[in-house]
Amino acid sequence: MPAGIRQGSVTRGLLWMLLVLILLCWLPIIGPLIAGIVGGKKAGGVSNGLLAALLPCVAAGAVTAALATLASGLPIFGAIAGLSMFLFIVGNSLVLFIGAIIGGVLATS
Repeated sequence: MPAGIRQGSVTRGLLWMLLVLILLCWLPIIGPLIAGIVGGKKAGGVSNGLLAALLPCVAAGAVTAALATLASGLPIFGAIAGLSMFLFIVGNSLVLFIGAIIGGVLATS
């Protein structure tokens, strides 16, 4: 493969990130950091690594927002609860984002 062409994809990074995150769920900070590094490296760059880390967070947040809105009889209350859960999920994934940045930098160097 020529030196100027990078190999990696967001889907590959996302799948590796989820696999390592599930396997290392018992390590509170180190597990998501390692998962982010592996996923960012497999994604092939910083932007692809961040996208691979962001997609599951957004999907989980959107699903919880929709389910909270549907489960409660009050749509506004459900939307507020769901959006707060979305912010909680994204906030807890900060270490995963840092690992994705480190892995993306390692993949480009």
